[in-house]
Amino acid sequence: MKGLFPLLIFLSLFFGILTENMEAVSRAALESAGQAVALSLTLAGTLCLWSGIMKIADRADLTEKLVRLIAPLLRLLFGRRLTPEASRAMAMNLSANLLGLGNAATPLGLAAMRELKKAAPEPNTATDEMILFTVMNTSSLQLIPTTVAGLRQAAGSAAPMEILPAVWLVSAASLAAAIGMAKLLRRFCP
Repeated sequence: MKGLFPLLIFLSLFFGILTENMEAVSRAALESAGQAVALSLTLAGTLCLWSGIMKIADRADLTEKLVRLIAPLLRLLFGRRLTPEASRAMAMNLSANLLGLGNAATPLGLAAMRELKKAAPEPNTATDEMILFTVMNTSSLQLIPTTVAGLRQAAGSAAPMEILPAVWLVSAASLAAAIGMAKLLRRFCP
């Protein structure tokens, strides 16, 4: 993966020289750099907004209510082996993913993994709970695809949230398939 970006740059320059079209390559590079900065600012604004909302929810004890709401689901999937700290961190991660905040969910997911690792019998071996949580985090259900909507808005979409039904369907199917496969492999690959 490290060599991919330099390879793409080299190929762009090579074909620009080969086709005597270096001006177009230079123009595209400069325009793309500007678009990348604008897109980064758009996504940073969206991330800051939802991260702030998550902080406010945490201070207003809404996260504790969310943990109690999600706790039966976590018990169903993970059994009673979760500590309260792990349940809280996992619930926060899942709620960030529900809002489509993959970047904001990452630190919460790492905190959940630390809590799950504390309860692991072997410190350098992933437990079934860690694997299942990773699968759930990766294929998360998204109710509000904030990042994708931000990308669509930055690209000029008149209705960036019109993708909601498709996102709900695909993310629910993805999550169900991922959990099912993790449970199935757990049974056959001890």
